Amino acid sequence: MAFTSKPNSGRTGARSIPGARDIQVWDPLVRLIHWSLALTILLNGAVVEEESQVHEWIGYIALGLVAIRLVWALIGPKHARFATFPPSPGRAVRHLRDLLAGDRRVHLSHNPLGALMVYNLWISVILIGITGYMMTTITFFGIDWVEEAHEVVFGWLLFSVALHVAGVAVDSWRSGVNLVRSMVSGRKTIPQGREVE
Repeated sequence: MAFTSKPNSGRTGARSIPGARDIQVWDPLVRLIHWSLALTILLNGAVVEEESQVHEWIGYIALGLVAIRLVWALIGPKHARFATFPPSPGRAVRHLRDLLAGDRRVHLSHNPLGALMVYNLWISVILIGITGYMMTTITFFGIDWVEEAHEVVFGWLLFSVALHVAGVAVDSWRSGVNLVRSMVSGRKTIPQGREVE
């Protein structure tokens, strides 16, 4: 597999791991969208009043971020593309089985379980945006099932975010790659001798 890498020992600000490879994975747009989307979820979930205009606008921003990310998954660099992390329940089950057997391979893009989570998060944000917009229309304003669907999907999104954070922590521990740092810097530092997929 061809990828851009360089030894980690000479990089300023990076933890020194003898023999580690430092590989560029996430481009600036992917990172900006990731953290911006996380901020919109935090704001609308814990800071902004639910029925405010600001809540609506933050929801539209979240929808816009997902839309841009979906387009970028078609035209962006390799690791940003759908082809690099296709949604595959079969692969996810095999990956989980491998994890339980002690597999410590590093996936440059999302691992198969992470890929399913990404699609789940995107779909959840889209459904929240659609039901949120519906609640502002004359046809669906005040309709109970629309409001309930909006709240249920948002609850599912928060649960999914918690699972995502737990998955990042477990995979960072398992693989030896600091995934939070890589989503900030765009680079993954792969420990020496670790197989890369």
